[in-house]
Amino acid sequence: MSLRDAALARRLVQAQFPQWADFPVCPLAEGGQNNLTFRLGAHLLIRLPSAERYVAQVAKEQAWLPRLAPLLPLPIPRPIALGRPSADFPFPWSIYDWIEGETARPERIADPCRLAADLAGFLRVLQSITAQEGPAAGAHNFHRGGQLAVYDGETRAAIAALGAEIDAPAATAIWDAALASRWAGAPVWVHGDVAPGNLLLRAGQLHAVIDFGNLGTGDPACDLVPAWTIFAGAARQRFRDSLPLGDDTWARARGWALWKALITCRAPGPIGEASQRVLAALLAESYTS
Repeated sequence: MSLRDAALARRLVQAQFPQWADFPVCPLAEGGQNNLTFRLGAHLLIRLPSAERYVAQVAKEQAWLPRLAPLLPLPIPRPIALGRPSADFPFPWSIYDWIEGETARPERIADPCRLAADLAGFLRVLQSITAQEGPAAGAHNFHRGGQLAVYDGETRAAIAALGAEIDAPAATAIWDAALASRWAGAPVWVHGDVAPGNLLLRAGQLHAVIDFGNLGTGDPACDLVPAWTIFAGAARQRFRDSLPLGDDTWARARGWALWKALITCRAPGPIGEASQRVLAALLAESYTS
């Protein structure tokens, strides 16, 4: 993100929301990839979709987050204003309230087992909210809550490309097991991207859940990937024990975690390193589960 991006955000606010025109605009170091994210003054947040494929998420969050927020046990983002496309920026965009906190890096977590229980509690409540009218999984949320088979070709190609870098038979077995079942229950709400950067901590404990761009309804398996991407050992077991879902759902969850780790494990820097750790955990678990 560049100073040019911050200047763009400032121009958009000045043109469309003059009541905030004098507020400082500061890029966020941990703002994510799907949006250009800026702090606006002390109490607001600007999110600009970084590409056209993320545009549908703007209206979805505007419509659903105010309806879900009162029903959830932790703060989630609250849309304050909807920006319109313009000559400066071709997509709709949003202003939200600012939620104080730090992203859930491992060194910031006070007690992983408590975090596991608290996050599982949040997901249980989210899954219990009536989802009948919610948006079904699809392109708008990259099929989170939908069928893993959408990514079958990509996953098998990644296993083949990695060759001897991984235990390909074990990875294929995890993937085949994930595809062998489907969610038989009614659709439930899914966050769709329960990643460390979307969990905010205060004093080392879970305080808020943010970035609902992949929100949708369907199979909850995609929201179980923190078992491998965030937790290990006793905390992983605590997370699993705190969510009353069957073995077939956990098998699909492994599939979601495997797919993402496979396609990102060669990325440079922290993303690739984290994905390699997830792959190692999944493949080690395949011999004991």
